[in-house]
Amino acid sequence: MSAREVGGVRGVLRELMYYKSGLLGLALVLLLVAFSVYTVVALPVDRAIYMWRNTEIWLDNPRTAAPEWVQIFVGRQLPKTMILDSSARGLGIAKSVTPIFGTNMKRVLIEFSFEYSYDDFPSEVNLFLRAKVPSGRMPIVKLTWVKPSGDTIPLYEATMPSPNASVYLTASDAVMASLSRYVVSKFGFEPSERCTQLTLLFGKYTPEALKTGDLQVEKGRYRLLVEATVFGEQDDLDAKLVVYGLVYGIAGTDHLRRPLEIALMWGAPVALAFGLTASLVTTFVQLIIATIGAYYGGILDSIIQRITEIYMILPFLNFLIMIAVFYQVNIWVILVVVIVLSIFGGGIKSTRALVFQIKEYPYVEAARTYGASNMRIIFMYIIPKILPPVIPGLISAVPGYVFLEAALAFLGLGDPLLPTWGKVINDAFENGAAYKGYYYWILEPSGLLVLTGLAFALLGFALDRIVNPRLREL
Repeated sequence: MSAREVGGVRGVLRELMYYKSGLLGLALVLLLVAFSVYTVVALPVDRAIYMWRNTEIWLDNPRTAAPEWVQIFVGRQLPKTMILDSSARGLGIAKSVTPIFGTNMKRVLIEFSFEYSYDDFPSEVNLFLRAKVPSGRMPIVKLTWVKPSGDTIPLYEATMPSPNASVYLTASDAVMASLSRYVVSKFGFEPSERCTQLTLLFGKYTPEALKTGDLQVEKGRYRLLVEATVFGEQDDLDAKLVVYGLVYGIAGTDHLRRPLEIALMWGAPVALAFGLTASLVTTFVQLIIATIGAYYGGILDSIIQRITEIYMILPFLNFLIMIAVFYQVNIWVILVVVIVLSIFGGGIKSTRALVFQIKEYPYVEAARTYGASNMRIIFMYIIPKILPPVIPGLISAVPGYVFLEAALAFLGLGDPLLPTWGKVINDAFENGAAYKGYYYWILEPSGLLVLTGLAFALLGFALDRIVNPRLREL
């Protein structure tokens, strides 16, 4: 049964309504198309590439943070990132400047205060210092940490090495030494080696916990006091405190702090454009080549069949890998290469068999009798007749090309600029996401790839049942 026999395109759509798999596949395909259109409009490609490649703009994001919705499954309130900037002011931020009598020096005091009510420790705590020093002398900075219990811990004191300096509170040996000294002064013993800067900053101090290293989160209001001595009347200092969380946004972040939703969003239009274009061009070029060869027969058909057989035994993926390794390629070059390597594929064999049957039909003989040219017979009488059975194959071939693009990106051979699903999986693999427990980093792009493949497979199978009467009997 062809599309014409079920009433044309409208008839095919009416028939499609009877197949739940077809409806589900169609709905998923339309959803992916709508999502792709939204992505292209809301996040233009130039902006997406800029945001993905310029990692410095994401310094305030947590590294390898899970999506916020994972809290539904873990049953705990995981910390989100808190940013306190003295130059922006706001709640929990206080700044005062006091001249030192008889000198040009000033004392700058910045106090950050925040409520911590989460059930787990943050991932990092960093302080970014920005000094204005017309005098040319770097400020002396002293940091003091005040816990909800009232413990006041001197953390750090030093001269800033440059006008823009960072103090990584949870990675600094100097901070760890200060915390250890405080524990010794209060409890009379060194904290366990299992204690880190992070757990000592946010942990509840008890002798047992400090000896074992199993500190629990101390909830309440924390304060960080930044005291600076500047040496000129025009000198000043600002600071930004970033308490990095364990969760971020709808998709989480990667090892470079980039929001994964950028690549997940742009992966959809790239995958659909690549898969649909490759499948469409390859299918119709194969259709034309096979029809011309089978209609004329003889030497032309033999040459086409021999070329097809050679192409079918060539290592397709090896050629792609070799081209990607030796030449700098983008997504369009990869697409052209894939089409060229796919033109003489197995589809020519199956289409040729159909043409051998149809070219002997009475209406084709009648067209010859009426003086129709060979090209008119091929394009107006034969190809429209074999087109309906080819369409399901075209739809079903899309996932193969989508997975091919993802596989090349996973191997590091895809477009070096575009953020895609395969590139996200490649980054996750290279940074040990599987054994470090960053499952979201792998599952999100993999799930979208599977969803795309499932959508086109369901739609292609349903269309095949509609246009192929033998499948309709199954």
